[in-house]
Amino acid sequence: MRGRPGDARHYAALDLGTNNCRLLIARPQGSGFAVVDAFSRIVRLGEGLATSGRLSDTAIERTIAALRICAEKLKRRHVILARSVATEACRQASNGAEFIERVYRETGIALDIITAEEEARLAVLGCHALLEPGDGPALVFDIGGGSTELVLVDSRGEVPRILDWHSARWGVVSLTEASGVAATVEERAALYANMRARVAESFAPFAKRLRTPRGTRRLLGTSGTVTTLASVHLGLAAYDRSVVDGLIVPAPAMREVSQRIAGMSMAERSQVPCIGSERADLVVAGCAILETILDLWPAERLGIADRGIREGILRRLINGRIL
Repeated sequence: MRGRPGDARHYAALDLGTNNCRLLIARPQGSGFAVVDAFSRIVRLGEGLATSGRLSDTAIERTIAALRICAEKLKRRHVILARSVATEACRQASNGAEFIERVYRETGIALDIITAEEEARLAVLGCHALLEPGDGPALVFDIGGGSTELVLVDSRGEVPRILDWHSARWGVVSLTEASGVAATVEERAALYANMRARVAESFAPFAKRLRTPRGTRRLLGTSGTVTTLASVHLGLAAYDRSVVDGLIVPAPAMREVSQRIAGMSMAERSQVPCIGSERADLVVAGCAILETILDLWPAERLGIADRGIREGILRRLINGRIL
């Protein structure tokens, strides 16, 4: 897309995940960029995928409705360069390519189904600036809807160097759908333990490769799970990115929040600010994944990032290909 003469240069990044559709539009500013417009909507594109192997008609319609809004924003902001990516749901679905073609036909948005490795690289590029200073490798993770990416990085340079990475099959949607529901306190405890066992098994190949680092372990998470749980930890009445992005939380406090939420009923979770009815059914899976990551990499503190793939895309578009 080309802007009109005299327009500020606007760039855009769209991340279509298994659960969310997110768009950022930005202009260059200094060595980085300034956001001029944004959009985020829970679309649950991967709903039912684990059972059917296909994107459902209902999920497709929800997602295309959100993408039409994104397309209108791209047009209104006269974006000169954009990249739109799709992740795990479209990688897995037998009708993923068909869906991508329909999106382009109906919205003009050309989605690129990226690999799990590129997804991990973009997430790191987008959030690594929030890593605590320190020596030795750090672990960056992204809990998605259909998968979880774990990335071990050497952050001593201006741009982190990836030492190892792993994509686990469980995200908040896929793990929730595979685990079922629980009614009683005892059933909820058993379900949560089962979730954690499933995740630990999926992390096992990566765990075997990890070595105990010298110095303090550093850990940074980027996802709706960590930002939501950090908000609950702070007792926020409503989500506030300016408070959450860049927050450092003691790891035991995040465990406590995770375990407390996992013990609640669906109705109780729905009443918790920053969870609500939209996240109430998926947040327990996120808690299980987070706690298992804390087992894998027992850091004293957890860094929280409300930035990731979109910001990584924008940095590549504006500054050239790095990482």
